[in-house]
Amino acid sequence: MSFRRVFADLHIHIGRTESGLPVKISAARNLTFHEIVREAAHRKGLDMIGIIDAHSPPVQEEIARGLERGIYREDPEGGILYGTTTVILGTEIEVKEEGMGPAHLLAYFPTFASIRRFTGWLSRHMKNVRLSTQRLHRPARELQERVAEEGGLLIPAHVFTPFKSVYGSATDRMSRLLDMDGIVAVELGLSADASMADHLRELSRVSFVTNSDAHSLAKIGREYNEFRLLRPSFRELELALRREKGRGIAANYGLNPKLGKYYRTRCTGCGAILSPDKGETGPCPRCGGNRIVKGVSDRIAEIADGPSKAPAHRPPYVYQVPLEFIPQLGPKTLDRLLGRFGTEMNVLHQAPIEEVAAVAGETIARFIRLARERRLEFEEGGGGAYGRVRASSGGAD
Repeated sequence: MSFRRVFADLHIHIGRTESGLPVKISAARNLTFHEIVREAAHRKGLDMIGIIDAHSPPVQEEIARGLERGIYREDPEGGILYGTTTVILGTEIEVKEEGMGPAHLLAYFPTFASIRRFTGWLSRHMKNVRLSTQRLHRPARELQERVAEEGGLLIPAHVFTPFKSVYGSATDRMSRLLDMDGIVAVELGLSADASMADHLRELSRVSFVTNSDAHSLAKIGREYNEFRLLRPSFRELELALRREKGRGIAANYGLNPKLGKYYRTRCTGCGAILSPDKGETGPCPRCGGNRIVKGVSDRIAEIADGPSKAPAHRPPYVYQVPLEFIPQLGPKTLDRLLGRFGTEMNVLHQAPIEEVAAVAGETIARFIRLARERRLEFEEGGGGAYGRVRASSGGAD
């Protein structure tokens, strides 16, 4: 068997239908199903994408029309094909058990027919099945069973973020909410990396995935995974997440957690960064307010049940700084870079630095080189504000 590298971002939201109906209200209007697949295939250079909100009936009508017209094709091994890019159809669902806060879970399905059947079930237990990330009025473990009946995969979403995640708001142990035997992977979220998550022993056997949770076209691919597969399909993806038959995750590409908007504990009233390990838990020592959002790094320290210990199967976690974080890189310069090198992946990881400099200038080329060398310095994010790359990064070369 000859395995290939497959780059995949498995968490991309739909903002609107082509007719303008809202799906994910907080997402961009131009995030339609077709615009997502075009962006992922032609500008981002992704081999596989997970389009969340494919459970929405009007979105399914668009997919059906695309299949009828031959714009898309169904893969016999699961997934929807657009050129050389495979779409995995998925949905994000909110659950809430008694005595716990809400948590978001991702479900992926092998075929168009299977997600349509799942939508029929959702519609009986959800107020508005057309919209994204709605509350399911059934137990989380029943959801697990229903997804499994359709041959699907359930993956807890952005598991440490302070709002609507398993560890951030629901519970300190995932096993209290879900049947861990049915969980093959968890999504880390933008403010955590593998070494942080490996402080929790119950996660030692599961795979980690790094996805963008994109709410705009520009955000697609800001985190992604490198899979080792024979070809991009649902069946191969499942084997990779289970680490079976030679398939697996070769690397996770994610933000340095310091760039994530929930990495540090922050007072949203005045913006002060707090250190709970030094007793700064509120009220805010700067403004006296109580609008404190606990950071992912502090939450993990609070619930950790051991030192960070990576299991043998854990792949490398490669820090990526998306082009949108590079100082002084505007949309016109980005278009020139994509026109010269094809995709953001090529610009970030492969294009010769001297050629980047010829297109975008020495300053931008320097930042991209420092990003590759992991020498960038950051202002840490928290409380809903993303971190930033320091303009003084790298010092003298």
